[in-house]
Amino acid sequence: MPRLLVIKLGAIGDCVMAIPAAHAMHHQGYEVDWVCGHGVASVLRLYPWIKVLAIDDRALLQGTSLDRLRALLELWRLTSTHMYDLCVALYYDRRYRLLTLPIRARRKLLLSKNSRATTLIPGRHHTDEYARILLARPDDQTPTQLAPVSLPALAPTRLARIAGKPRIVLVPGGARNMLRDDALRRWPLENYVALAEALLANGCNVVLSGGPEDAWVCPPFQHLRLALARAGEGGEGGEGVDDVIGTLSLVESLSLFDSADVVITHDTGPLHLAGLTRSAVIGIFGPTDPHGRLPQRANCVALWGGEGFACRPCYDGRDYAPCTHNGCIRQVTPALVLNQVHLLIAAASEGRSLPPRILTPERVWP
Repeated sequence: MPRLLVIKLGAIGDCVMAIPAAHAMHHQGYEVDWVCGHGVASVLRLYPWIKVLAIDDRALLQGTSLDRLRALLELWRLTSTHMYDLCVALYYDRRYRLLTLPIRARRKLLLSKNSRATTLIPGRHHTDEYARILLARPDDQTPTQLAPVSLPALAPTRLARIAGKPRIVLVPGGARNMLRDDALRRWPLENYVALAEALLANGCNVVLSGGPEDAWVCPPFQHLRLALARAGEGGEGGEGVDDVIGTLSLVESLSLFDSADVVITHDTGPLHLAGLTRSAVIGIFGPTDPHGRLPQRANCVALWGGEGFACRPCYDGRDYAPCTHNGCIRQVTPALVLNQVHLLIAAASEGRSLPPRILTPERVWP
């Protein structure tokens, strides 16, 4: 049986977008091995057809010279037992070629700007582009609009639903990995707070989600929760804002998203995790292009600010244009997001699914 080795350590969103391409190879009869970091390993292990080879990516990318050598040797040890038909490192950085040097493979691929065959073409969805590169087919023969690969049944979240209240999960942080902080991707925190107030006023249960590094977003919501409690509108009783930031693993976060009516966030890893679940998803975009990132399934909507901005999108896969005001993503208002929440909840109550779509403020409000 042919064997594929994928080297994609993270970030979470990039790994999730590469899963459909690996799945397409699996359908062609390939056994799939995947070298990843410990952080994303728990998500990949949910798919029984992926053999996960987890390494200490933090040591490899940020450690001392000795730490990096140890992580590299562990990678080579884990991949030494097989001859691979294809080894693909889904990175442009040529230093990742070093990772593959001792790996035995009939063919090795690395992303490259020098060849269309191995370049992620701007404006096309990353999921479809990964499939084109792995399957090595002409553009007109490559599967397109590949949806996220459905997860096996998840354990129920331990956070109980509140009867009669739609559950809306907000992810205000993220957009950060161990190498960089992409603050320009984040919708302003004050907008999330204003949206939470509006959602509570509309009878929703609001849940804040994120990793331990996102604790900085909590104080404004804590003040809101106390105000609600004083007004007798929930909060301390759990009927207002539930804060689970830093308390859930990635798999537990998936269960939480799966229990939600709508998950709302910007261009960050949890957006793609939510795309794996049954929840409706609202993604808020500015400097990055949602055409390449919004999960390609029903009930996913992108609100893309900055219509008419000559610089949008400014992210080129590595860097952003110099920007201090982040005007594109600020163009998306809490009212615009709230309108989409109402539409998604109404459609679900009627048993309807809405197609994935990308909206600009002008198109939302003609």
